[in-house]
Amino acid sequence: MTEENMIYIEHSKNKKKIPPNNQLGFGTHFTDHMFMMNYSVEEGWHQAKIMPYQPLTLDPASKVFHYGQAIFEGLKAYRAPDGRILLFRPQENIDRMNRSNERMSIPKLDTDVVLNALKQLIKLDENWIPTAPGMSLYIRPFVIATQAVLGVAPSEEYKFIIIMSPVGAYYGDRINPIKIFVESQYVRAVEGGVGEAKAAGNYGATFKSQKLAKEQGYSQVMWLDGIQHKYVEEVGSMNVFFNMNGTIVTPALSGSILAGITRNSVIQLLTHWGLPVEERKISINEIYESGHVSEAFGTGTAVVIAPIGEMYWNGQTLLIAEGSLGALTQKVYDTLTGIQNGAIEDLFGWTMQVN
Repeated sequence: MTEENMIYIEHSKNKKKIPPNNQLGFGTHFTDHMFMMNYSVEEGWHQAKIMPYQPLTLDPASKVFHYGQAIFEGLKAYRAPDGRILLFRPQENIDRMNRSNERMSIPKLDTDVVLNALKQLIKLDENWIPTAPGMSLYIRPFVIATQAVLGVAPSEEYKFIIIMSPVGAYYGDRINPIKIFVESQYVRAVEGGVGEAKAAGNYGATFKSQKLAKEQGYSQVMWLDGIQHKYVEEVGSMNVFFNMNGTIVTPALSGSILAGITRNSVIQLLTHWGLPVEERKISINEIYESGHVSEAFGTGTAVVIAPIGEMYWNGQTLLIAEGSLGALTQKVYDTLTGIQNGAIEDLFGWTMQVN
């Protein structure tokens, strides 16, 4: 065990066999090491260490099990053609993680500590970074409440953990447009709630609708606002964009929508190309009745860009771009992934080199 920049490192003595690319899937295999850091009221964040990947041991009374104090993030590391290891806007992930922490009454994390942990962990397990097109090393930082007290109050103890997983494309064939089920009964979040936080419970609340949608042949659920069931918010694990007569429209951040980092990047990219972009309320009726939606796509860390070929709402099917991949969607995907993996020059200063 060695000490580097206040992080203790315990090397794994039992290295795993790295699976071949065609067996990766998404989030099913994990690297040899993980990062962990503890929090207590008396000591703050402390005991930062990299250790062999292993199960956690938690008291059954840990508050995460009873009151849902848990947040997470998702980002990726890429192997560039010249061998560099690149992260895509990691500062934005850390900032968003701390906004989620604030909303869930979890102590703030130090940005420099988190970045240092990320870099050291990635360097240690860099052999796990896939090099095939469309593949990457998915990184999952998360915080859970661990104080073993059944009082309804914020925990006074936490664990911050980072695990990593080599992944293929989220939907398998990333170019194949997906089919979306528009949810009209259940809601994901409301303004003033925790919808804009990347809190674990936000995702658990979507599983019922997701199951019903998949039973009908749809891969994702589009959520409408929680009050009027009228305005489009987001799609499962993605923000959403619509090309309407050449203007790219995306729902405005309202407090119930996750402020996606890929979303923000796409807006900057489209603006850089001189295309008109609107962030505003957009009703499901407008999408169905306007006849002007030529393309639609979702954005997110896991999917990057996912073209939408079909939507289903209240018995009505809407075919978009004839169910095929639109030219603008393809251009956004190619450019963004090219910047992420170092194949295209980064004019925006988004990438951070690890090695």
